[in-house]
Amino acid sequence: MTRILGVDLGTERTGLAVGSFGVAHPLTVVEAREVDDIVAQVARHARDEGASAIVMGLAVGLDGREGQAANRQREVAALIEHATGLRVHLWDERLTTAEAERALTGAGMGRRERRAVVDKIAATILLQSYLDAQASRGAS
Repeated sequence: MTRILGVDLGTERTGLAVGSFGVAHPLTVVEAREVDDIVAQVARHARDEGASAIVMGLAVGLDGREGQAANRQREVAALIEHATGLRVHLWDERLTTAEAERALTGAGMGRRERRAVVDKIAATILLQSYLDAQASRGAS
């Protein structure tokens, strides 16, 4: 079974999701600001989950250009690849956090409750988008 770890990199919190059999599920939120801590925790979760690859969000603006956070995301992705030996696929994260916020608000969650889980939900949406794209490529 192929398992893929999804990563929604943030400045304070990083959301993680795991996917297998074409379905993504929320995993956890890493509460870390230092890049070394984030990389170590992502590597640990990748190992614990038996991930064969990692998908990390890439900040792309609505105009299709990479956003300000993209350089940091590329740097962290390279560090994660080095730490894990796994390929990190960068994937357009456009509007994933907004979509996660809408879904959680629609489910009746308050601001404090949303803050605790929005990052892992965004990682799940990101990873599901990647898995869906891979499945449609295989179906054509």
